[in-house]
Amino acid sequence: MTQFALFATLLVVVVAAFILPPLWLGLRAPKTRADRKTANLTIFRDQLAELEREKAEGSLAEADFDQAKRELQRRLLEETEPAVDEATPASHAPSRKTAITILLLLPLIGVLGYGVLGNPRALDPAEAVAKPQMTQEQIDDMVNKLAERMKANPDDPKGWLMLARSYKQMGRYAEAVDAFNHAEKVVNEEPDLLAAYAETIAMAEGKGLKGKPTQLVEKALKLDPKHGHSLFLAGAAAMERGDNKQGIAHWEALLPQVEPGSEIDQMLRSGIEKMKAAK
Repeated sequence: MTQFALFATLLVVVVAAFILPPLWLGLRAPKTRADRKTANLTIFRDQLAELEREKAEGSLAEADFDQAKRELQRRLLEETEPAVDEATPASHAPSRKTAITILLLLPLIGVLGYGVLGNPRALDPAEAVAKPQMTQEQIDDMVNKLAERMKANPDDPKGWLMLARSYKQMGRYAEAVDAFNHAEKVVNEEPDLLAAYAETIAMAEGKGLKGKPTQLVEKALKLDPKHGHSLFLAGAAAMERGDNKQGIAHWEALLPQVEPGSEIDQMLRSGIEKMKAAK
């Protein structure tokens, strides 16, 4: 919070240094003839470019273009004629009340603005301290408590799904399969869950995707023929059983869904080439 206060104070001082002197002393920066001439030249170029564009598009005749161009040149000469008092610095009366008002309001407006648009909690030192990550012990304890709760309340499919995902993430695949099995009615309605269930069984048994994993993947593709995870598993299952034609079909259908040049893209293309070579 101390750093923020220092930066905020410095910002107010810098802004005040630019705004207050002209108001306090009654000064205004002079406008020189060179500044005005530069501005007029810029406007002239823009307008001339617009005329040339209209001429090129055919919406402005040659004669009209020449006339408009001469008119622009005449106006440019008139507006850049030197005036007698043009280089004389202009001034105005001091407005010290306004200067004092701005000086008092700047910090107040800044604080109110930050309160509305910013995040005041970020100024709290307690909020700035990084919250400690959960230890593996704490995670295990939470998962074990969830498992105990599911034993006491086995008719909660959402709880079983949460437990299945937790076990899968922890590499406890056999327990994850059991948890998925308790939520199978819900799993059968979602391609994402069917693919995750199939993958977990394959990891738990270590026998590839033959059998129930393939059945689950096929069920997922019936629900959503373009489901990415299921297409990947279906292609892998086909490759396992030597059905290269089916494997190529599944992985070629998946290719448009992956980022070109990514690792998964390269892996799929390599697998497709191997299956084509083996046909």
